[in-house]
Amino acid sequence: METTKQGFKIRLGIFIIAGLSLFLLAIFIIGKQKNMFDPVFNISTKFKNVSGLQVGSSIRFSGINVGTVDNIELINDSTVKVDMILKQDVQKFIRADSKAGIGSEGLIGDKLIVISQGNPTSKLVKNGQFINAIEPIETDAIMRSLETTAGNVAIASGEIGEILIKINNGEGTLGRLMNDESMANNIDKTLVNLKNGSKKLDENMEAAKSNFLLKGYFNKKKRAEEKKKKEAEKAAEKAAKDAKK
Repeated sequence: METTKQGFKIRLGIFIIAGLSLFLLAIFIIGKQKNMFDPVFNISTKFKNVSGLQVGSSIRFSGINVGTVDNIELINDSTVKVDMILKQDVQKFIRADSKAGIGSEGLIGDKLIVISQGNPTSKLVKNGQFINAIEPIETDAIMRSLETTAGNVAIASGEIGEILIKINNGEGTLGRLMNDESMANNIDKTLVNLKNGSKKLDENMEAAKSNFLLKGYFNKKKRAEEKKKKEAEKAAEKAAKDAKK
């Protein structure tokens, strides 16, 4: 009988010690999350929509967890006040013009607040001060935008397909041009005529240069060009000599 009572007391003692250990561990975890064991300061902001943010959500600054959301209060139908608790040692880095935005852990993770760095020349944020907020973009709005874009792409693809079909069938100016052999031959002839016309123009210019009446004009023009060329060469030589000096 005494042995049974002794075993019961031992089991009861182990149970109590385990329960107290779990209780102290829970207090430590909650206290650490709420920054109860570190010096802290408070700031607040206002959003039109907190987009699923909750009390206890993390607060990040420069990619580091620096605090938690302490309270979320609905002020009116278009304003939600969010109170934040931050570690005291990061107050010297947060400016009065810093802004609070709502982000998430990964693509679809838990919501959190991200505080921007602000202007280095601005004053430091004070305890209890309000900072401006950046309104979050709703996931539903993004999905609607993607659906609209996808719809526009589908419409454009369909229209391009119809145009290509008409071209292949010889419809429209471009279709006739690509499928009509006679039209293609006419274009080839036009290009040949342009080439021949250019050649004939060059021949006429050479003949004009040999003409007695125009020969003086072309010789004068040639001498003027040679004079400009010599002057340019002399200027270049002079510049080179000056550079050596």
